[in-house]
Amino acid sequence: MTATHTGALLAGVDGGRVLDVATGRGGFVHELVASLASFDEIVGIDSDASLAEAFDAAFADRPNVRFEAMDARHPVFPDRSFDTVSIAASLHHFTDPEPVLRRTHRLLRPGGRLIVAEMYRDGQTEPQQTHVLLHHWWASVDAARGVVHRETYLRADVVRLIDRLGLPELELADVADLTGDPLDAETVAALDGAIDRYIGLAEGHPELRRRGEELRRRLHDVGAQGATMLVAIGRV
Repeated sequence: MTATHTGALLAGVDGGRVLDVATGRGGFVHELVASLASFDEIVGIDSDASLAEAFDAAFADRPNVRFEAMDARHPVFPDRSFDTVSIAASLHHFTDPEPVLRRTHRLLRPGGRLIVAEMYRDGQTEPQQTHVLLHHWWASVDAARGVVHRETYLRADVVRLIDRLGLPELELADVADLTGDPLDAETVAALDGAIDRYIGLAEGHPELRRRGEELRRRLHDVGAQGATMLVAIGRV
């Protein structure tokens, strides 16, 4: 299945009690709030407690959406605590994502749903490949700073990680929106800003700084579009 956005995939899901793993500032929680057919509560967890303020501000009008500082590898919730568990754009931020997936899988109640969304690097258009290459460069800069950030997976690798959970029901969809102009001025300006920021973070690493300038030239020549994301929705 191919879709242009995740909302259509989530529209039929009654979320119940929802956990969003490695939530960051709540980027995927916005998608859950907007798209789920219903939900009782959404809890976003992240190991970086400094993100709580931004998360809370983003959902200040949602008393049933809250943040907890927590390591996804060792969540303190009892098994079978949630009806829905999601982990989006985060597998590549773990040294080994398989134990994280297995642990979060155990948090689901019988009949609950696991939602995994992860971009991948193969089969992309040239503008999408700009996004992939930028992401790999960002990962290299972060790694040089001691931050766990890995390159994106091949699609088959993401499928393999999910298949190992043995979910009895599993739906896969490739999500991409290629309708926009790859050379849209606003998008290019935003990515120029991100390149500037990471060149600054790469102080003392001339090769990484050079890669950033090469990617800036590619951005202005080819443009950029978001890489295709694999969205998997499984029922336990």
